[in-house]
This record gives sequence, C-alpha cells and structure tokens, in this order.
Amino acid sequence: MAEDAETLLIRIRAAMPALRPSERRIAEVFTGDPAAVANLSIAELAARCGTSTTSVVRFYRRMGYAHYMDFRIDLTRAVAREEHARSSLPEVSGDIDRNDSLEGIVSKVAMNETLSIADTARSLDMEALGEAVLLLLAARRIDTFGVGASALVGLDLQQKLSRIGRTAINWHDSHSAWTSAATLKYGCVAVAVSHTGATVDTVEFLSIARKSGAATVAITNFSDSPLARTADVTLTTAARETKFRSGALGSRIAQLMVVDCLFTAVAQASYDESMEALRNTYAVVHDRVVKRV
Repeated sequence: MAEDAETLLIRIRAAMPALRPSERRIAEVFTGDPAAVANLSIAELAARCGTSTTSVVRFYRRMGYAHYMDFRIDLTRAVAREEHARSSLPEVSGDIDRNDSLEGIVSKVAMNETLSIADTARSLDMEALGEAVLLLLAARRIDTFGVGASALVGLDLQQKLSRIGRTAINWHDSHSAWTSAATLKYGCVAVAVSHTGATVDTVEFLSIARKSGAATVAITNFSDSPLARTADVTLTTAARETKFRSGALGSRIAQLMVVDCLFTAVAQASYDESMEALRNTYAVVHDRVVKRV
C-alpha cells in the first residue's frame, strides 16, 4: 500500500497536471465517479478510459502501488471516507449548471469549499508546516506575493503577520515583487501563493528571492509543480476546483485555511508577544468604531 489510504483521491487530484494524457484520463475517471470504478479490472478500466492496460499499470505505480489489488482496496477506503464526509452535507452532485436554483448553487458551493478544507486539513504535511513556522518566527522580513485570487491570500497572510508585530510586505504587481525579491537576503523569507504552482510571475518571484539568499515557502495545490520545486518548504492544499469558477472557489478557501494554520502556529509560538500585539491592534481599531447614541 502507498501512504495514507484515505488520501488516495487527494493524491490523484494533485498529480493530474503532471500525468501523461492517457494517465490523466484514468485519473479523471477515478476522481469523477470512484465508487463506480473501484471494482473494475485492469482490462475493464482501460476500456472505459479508452487507453491501454499498460497505461493503467503505469498509473497505479505512479500513485505508489506495486499491485492493482492494493490500489483498489485503498480506493474503496478513500471512497468510504468521502461518503462519510459528505453525509452531513446537502445531497448535491456535479458542477454548477445553467438549471441550478439559488439554493442549489449555495449547496454546491458549500459542499465544494467544505470538502476542500477537510481534504487540506487531512493531507497537510505537519513537518513542512513546522518548518515554515520556524522560518517565519526567525525572519527579520517576510515578503508575500500571488497573482489573481492567490494575491488575496498573500495579502491576508501579510496583514495577519503585521498584526502580531512581524515585518511583512505584500506585493501587488510582478515587477515590484521581483525587485523586492532581489533585495532579500539571508534571514528573510519569501512566501509565494499559486494554486497551479505554474504561474510564471509567481515562480520567478520565488526564484529571485532564493537566489538572493532568502528562505522560500510555497503554498500550492501541486507538490510536483515548478513553484514547489523552487521552494525550500511547500505547503500543499487539496482544493476541489470546479469548471464553472476554477481558481476562485475551492482553491482560495483551501489556501486561506493553510494561511490561518500558519499564522496561528506562529502566534502561538510567540504567545505573550503576539497576544499583546493583538490586544493593542484591536484597541486601536475598536476605538475608531462609531459609538451608538
């Protein structure tokens, strides 16, 4: 058996961008309706995916299994875990379509985001998270950067760190981010956020920072992405993207969950100092609230 059986479907989704076209078709069948294909033989699965039995063997070996039977057993366990996770959620399925009611849209978005958070919590590497926390604790300066929806996540991290007295800067455009990264030295940390891990501007930001001597942290959905390969530490999400709004639903909520874990762990590790800073920053903002008369 491979790693944690319950994370098999998460690992299949994460591996999809790096798979060959024939292997990707197999992955799409497994993630699309895993319960329906969990008991198929290698030949039956190959026929259903329009590929060869060799591709099926290559696929399950890429997932870390020497035998197809072990893969099927873990797939069955993963399906059971997902069915249990869905049991407390509204009974909805599929992506958002033109005929959905407002209630249907709300239910599908809620399910997508809830499962993205649950999957990310289950698969998040605690050792990598601990390494990232230590880097941020020791950093004399932290730069964050992302593009599009990921930019909002970088900004959220920067604002949270600033509230506990950490010197953190968020960059909104690529050229500013690159020029700043070129000034980062040993003792600084660059944090880059990208769902795909393949956004050129974001990868370049982390690459420049690393060459300058800074420690680098990536938050991405794909551990085999260019961004992850550029980072000293990678925090991997397990978002469930939808075709209707890819890049703005599951990915962002999963990234924000990782940021919250990272920030909370940093604050806890410097508890007294952080609590004092949080009280002071809260008081400053709270005093500016208009009082009711």
